[in-house]
Amino acid sequence: MHGDLLGNRIVIWNIDESRSAFRDGFYGKPLGIHKPKNAEFTAPLILDLLEGYYLANKGKLKICKPPSGKKVNIKTIEKICRSEYVDFEEKFSVYAKLRDAGLVVSPGIKFGCDFAIYEHGPGIDHAPFLVEVVNPDQQLTATRIILSGRLATTVRKHFILAVTDTEKKKVDFISIDWWRA
Repeated sequence: MHGDLLGNRIVIWNIDESRSAFRDGFYGKPLGIHKPKNAEFTAPLILDLLEGYYLANKGKLKICKPPSGKKVNIKTIEKICRSEYVDFEEKFSVYAKLRDAGLVVSPGIKFGCDFAIYEHGPGIDHAPFLVEVVNPDQQLTATRIILSGRLATTVRKHFILAVTDTEKKKVDFISIDWWRA
């Protein structure tokens, strides 16, 4: 696959490649299509940097810089990601672990978290999990945990903390359930 780096997004212009990327893991969003139900669209696919970086690392995506068409090396993409994402290394380690486990990972910004996780994919099922990435040294307040948990419960999802230890290349997942007395 070939994608063009445009600002902080990567665009796959070839429709067959766009469909393939979407079909093979629900990567990206087809331009102008809010909630695609299948991969039978006729629009370019827009990837965020995290998705593009992941696919490039897997050898599935060649990222180029228009108008020259010159390939952008993986270190340059990583540098751009570090400038665009707070705690990029931690977030990418969680993203990669979830993707490698066969889950569909999408941005969780509309839920106020890092990721929304699907078992099968958008349009097929609802995301049952919301994931917030934290590192072991981070101070978590009770208020933050309660706000996140209440939001997840309101939208009928499970709230999960992904605790990263980048030195050990380890991620632990902690699920928080809410009970009524």
